[in-house]
Amino acid sequence: MTHAAATLRPLHELVPARFDTPAILKRLNAASRSLAELKGVAASIPNQGILINTLALQEAKDSSAIENIVTTHDQLYREGAADAGKANAATKEVLRYRQALQTGFERVRATELLTLNTILDIQAELEHNRAGLRKLPGTALVDGAKRTIYEPPQDAREVQRLMGELERFIHAEPAFDTDPLIRMALIHHQFESIHPFYDGNGRTGRIVNVLYLVKEGLLDIPVLYLSRHIVRTKPDYYRLLQAVRTDDAWEDWVEYMLTAVEHTARATIATIQAIKLLLQDAKQRIRAQYKFYSQDLINNLFKHPYTKIEFVQQDLGVSRLTATKYLDALVAGGFLRKRRIGRSNYYINQPLYAVLIGAEREAGDV
Repeated sequence: MTHAAATLRPLHELVPARFDTPAILKRLNAASRSLAELKGVAASIPNQGILINTLALQEAKDSSAIENIVTTHDQLYREGAADAGKANAATKEVLRYRQALQTGFERVRATELLTLNTILDIQAELEHNRAGLRKLPGTALVDGAKRTIYEPPQDAREVQRLMGELERFIHAEPAFDTDPLIRMALIHHQFESIHPFYDGNGRTGRIVNVLYLVKEGLLDIPVLYLSRHIVRTKPDYYRLLQAVRTDDAWEDWVEYMLTAVEHTARATIATIQAIKLLLQDAKQRIRAQYKFYSQDLINNLFKHPYTKIEFVQQDLGVSRLTATKYLDALVAGGFLRKRRIGRSNYYINQPLYAVLIGAEREAGDV
């Protein structure tokens, strides 16, 4: 059965008080506490680029997996440290996700706005084209049996109108009278229901989630990535999305998203704390053993789980010979593992790689 979406309800017409249920308030309290703790823990890492680079790549992998774009951490870290033009198709798409997230974050940080133009740029980066908002009819969402379960707005003018309306909701003053985490859940659902693009809607929508939290000041950097929780609960995610459309079940959807925030924040806190311990240990031991120790070197080794000679040259401002000498000394000392793939040598921060892989396994993913 087709469920037409020509009558998508504007978010500002919802009654805020309907989200004041005991179940939602309990979830909101837990999610808010966890998110505030995550913001503080993330701020304790001196170089924020370490978290943006490593955790963003994990989010890119998981968000893409929801769309059946599958690659491995090994491929991602290797190609992220090399020429992505040589990567396989899935890895290229995931690396584009990280770039799209970075593009959006820089824009939101600079302007404190999350505009339609920024969303268009994020999607363009993801899809490597400038097709923009849908202009042609024919888009429908289907289930595993190829049955149409939802038909988003088909008219180009309606898509444009709805996205303009959503942009106004995002920046409304005064804001819709609920907590920003609840507003994030509402915005995500509306975006996915408008389905404004020919492709990349899911991934763009998940980037919008975290950028909205940055815009609202709940995070300083985009490190809350809900995709892993969605991967693990994919049937619930799609079922609850649809239940809002068919049964107006907004409360269940909001509870799901708040649970995702709490669980994801807790898992990310544990990962960041583990990275912080590794950073402190590496800093102390390398400083004690090597005259070439520098904070720039430590930053390099933790921003790139797979680093290369060229990266060390660039980050430290040294010659290729000197960069090679540093890296090979760290291999000899057991700090890095050297691996030759094709014509390139990679220097792997094995403890960091193990933390990142371990975090995924603990979260229940394969």
